[in-house]
Amino acid sequence: MEINNVPLLALDKVSFAYPRRPAVLDQVNFSLYQGERVALIGDNGAGKTTLLHLLVGLKKPLVGQVIAFGTARDSEKSFVDVRAQAGFLFQDPDDQLFCPTVLEDVMFGPLNLGFSRIEAKLRAEQVLHQLGLEHFACRITHQLSGGEKRMISLASVLAMTPKVLLLDEPTNALDTAARQRLIDTLKGLPQAMLIVSHDHDFLAQISTRSVVLTSGKLSDSDYKSATELTEKTEKVA
Repeated sequence: MEINNVPLLALDKVSFAYPRRPAVLDQVNFSLYQGERVALIGDNGAGKTTLLHLLVGLKKPLVGQVIAFGTARDSEKSFVDVRAQAGFLFQDPDDQLFCPTVLEDVMFGPLNLGFSRIEAKLRAEQVLHQLGLEHFACRITHQLSGGEKRMISLASVLAMTPKVLLLDEPTNALDTAARQRLIDTLKGLPQAMLIVSHDHDFLAQISTRSVVLTSGKLSDSDYKSATELTEKTEKVA
């Protein structure tokens, strides 16, 4: 795999802590390159979701720098275009879906990027078809199951054609068929990905490399199978 030497997203000696709590990230360095699908693993509460939030400016580092698409980002305004290019799949779909119908939810991102309603509708319909979800278009979003909402959330992210995907527990609440559809879809996408998941078999099928976050530190963790990934996670915990 050929990798451009300029990262799409990077953290440079970033530290972060919540009020009256120890640091969850301590001088962390990280780079995500074109063509990579990186698994971010670690215990619950290790700071994995926090790291994703920092990359798109939802949280601000106490120390260090976030670099996105070749530019240092240090203000809310500087992250506006980052969020258009880095598609974030939230852990809870209810944080992402708020329109009356599925089609409107998937159209929302393209409309926000300036596409016409006709263009946004066409893009939304194409993505729903790609994910095998076209029959959900007219469904009322809040009436869907958790797994269905998860897949619609992914559709809403993909409709924006981002350069990078940040996926926070993407297999949560998915049944076997939906999980396999997700795996097949992600394998066929060109975007670089940073994936947080406790589904080690899923990560073993999807990711090209892995990093482990423990005690505020990030380290590389190469693996060849779901079993080996589990063993390595237990060793660093």
